[in-house]
Amino acid sequence: MIPTLGFYFFRRYIITTIWFLLGIFSLIFIIDFSELSNRIGALPGYTLTSGLLVTALRIPMILMQTVPFVALFAGMAALISLNRRYELVVTRAAGISVWQFLRPFVVGAFLFGVLAVLIISPIAAWGSKKAQEVEASWGATVSRTENAVPWIRQIYGDDQAIIGAKALLDDGTRLLNVTVIHFDPDGRITLRQDAESATLEDGYWLLNNVNETRIGELPVRLKEVQIRTNLKREFVQESLEKPESIPFLSLGRKIEAAKSFGFPTDAMETQFHAMLSLPLLLVAMTLIAACVSLKFSRFNQSRAVILGGILSGFMLYVVTVLVKAFGSSGVVPPFVAAWLPVVVAMSLGATILLHQEDG
Repeated sequence: MIPTLGFYFFRRYIITTIWFLLGIFSLIFIIDFSELSNRIGALPGYTLTSGLLVTALRIPMILMQTVPFVALFAGMAALISLNRRYELVVTRAAGISVWQFLRPFVVGAFLFGVLAVLIISPIAAWGSKKAQEVEASWGATVSRTENAVPWIRQIYGDDQAIIGAKALLDDGTRLLNVTVIHFDPDGRITLRQDAESATLEDGYWLLNNVNETRIGELPVRLKEVQIRTNLKREFVQESLEKPESIPFLSLGRKIEAAKSFGFPTDAMETQFHAMLSLPLLLVAMTLIAACVSLKFSRFNQSRAVILGGILSGFMLYVVTVLVKAFGSSGVVPPFVAAWLPVVVAMSLGATILLHQEDG
């Protein structure tokens, strides 16, 4: 009886999770497509079909942020549905404890987390980069929701330069809408170059369609300009790539590469441990859902109890994101930042369930 019942509960949880994923996917798709159309709909390369494609490429990255809430709501919805149909009542009457019939939900949440880390996360990283490439080909700059592209400082001989851009491709080795400001050894600006694009080649930056401006002189338009540099492609990639855009399976290699260049790796290590702890975070969300959904109610579950579960899950998510920010900035060790909220939440959820069910 136990394996059959466990498989039934597991199937109910999986079906509920899929429906929530489809619903959230549709909602995000509509909202993001509307925002994208308003932002870049007037660009010459934009079409309805390409806009739908870019939105579809961006959705997995946004969907990754909602995975904990999907686990919370799916767990609550599945348990409340089982309660209203007396299925949990019959299960308890058969002598099956809460820890036994919650096992399929916990296993389902854990597998959902593993699926998100190993499949959704790589797709999200790939889709985000492809969407940026398509937007850049239309002439779009960085979205308002994206972090601003950082400036790169380089020194080559007596020339010091700061290179900035409004969009980057190929992990930062190809820049669009580029501005290069040159300084002399005394820190005075000597030249400004505004280019349509810049590509990092072997030993130099290649600027295309450049507008050069010197103090006291008229601007000069040039087709191509080379700027000598000692920056390596790997160095630029590691300095510009965001941890969220790196697939989970590549994070370990990226961390080692960043350490070899002397970059701080707190953000990438925090992201690595956050991905490792995601399956257990979803288990914690499921325990929170169980705390507010196991009380029997035939028609209406207490609104206050349901609201309390939603607020508890939201607070756990906020604390997780906040501590993760501390870990990324180096205030808290990355391992502690990623795992402490998960361990505390699981302990509290198990404690509350023990108090409710076993006294």
